[in-house]
Amino acid sequence: MHAWLCENPTGVESLIWKELPTPQPKEGEVLIAIKAASLNFPDLLIVQNKYQMKPPLPFVPGSEYAGVIEAVGDGVKHLKPGQHVACLSGTGGFGTHTLAPAALCMPLPENFAFVDAAAFIMIYATSHHALVDRAQLRTGETVLVLGAAGGVGTSAIQLAKALGAKVIAAASTQEKCDLCKSIGADATINYSTENLRDAVKSLTEGKGPDVIYDPVGGDYAEPAFRSIGWRGRYLVVGFASGPIPSLPLNLALLKGASIVGVFWGDFAKREPKANAAMMAELAQWYGQGKIKPVIDCTMPMSELKAAFAHMGSRSVKGKLVLVNGPQD
Repeated sequence: MHAWLCENPTGVESLIWKELPTPQPKEGEVLIAIKAASLNFPDLLIVQNKYQMKPPLPFVPGSEYAGVIEAVGDGVKHLKPGQHVACLSGTGGFGTHTLAPAALCMPLPENFAFVDAAAFIMIYATSHHALVDRAQLRTGETVLVLGAAGGVGTSAIQLAKALGAKVIAAASTQEKCDLCKSIGADATINYSTENLRDAVKSLTEGKGPDVIYDPVGGDYAEPAFRSIGWRGRYLVVGFASGPIPSLPLNLALLKGASIVGVFWGDFAKREPKANAAMMAELAQWYGQGKIKPVIDCTMPMSELKAAFAHMGSRSVKGKLVLVNGPQD
């Protein structure tokens, strides 16, 4: 097998494409031949030693991937060789093979494309947990999605529409706004040419959105929160822009609004039955055509460094996926 090895977490340039012995699964593990792996923001942080999880060195990065099971370890009853699975294990995905905990593998229904599966779990689980569980989104409510053309942003648009909401998508270019419209957004706001607060006020007839989905943080958090409607729910999803914003708490008081944390990873660990039911529903929605990951492009696994550079340019729309060989 080959894999991108991180022996010194000083950044992308220190990664080495290396031949390694193909491991055998231990108890509770499966060996997966990786067909596709998606690039996520934590994959960059972890090789820079900036992520909260710091795996022992050396390690293979790549948190989310899909492929075919080649072997199963003792005690694995629900999976078998030849089965197609997706997995979000935190590491291991940027290679040709990996060992994964069987408990973290999501069996794929028939006709679930590997590229889609590799870009599925993190974004849709995060957005479903945010909108359904944390925000209690109701049919007819209005959702403002910040960073709407990114991976979680595009998933939030699709899920909010599937749940019967009106969606306002905010993004940084007209091209990204057009993408958001094409996947169901009712209206868009271009940060670079429009004032966010004025545009939100106009699009909501002064009422403000019921739910704000914010995976970006940074400079737009406060103006967005100042725009929220009465009893609004502000979803703190992440900080892709870098800075962690501070919000004046008097705004929450004046609007009767809630600031709601969204941490899907811990939800999955603490409430595994609820998470499993959610994932089953999401897989069903994919099969029904209600949701489908937006794929910016695919690149060969051996071009990981170029993929990271593309992600860093902030021009990616949806998800970027690395692939090994044919995807049949």
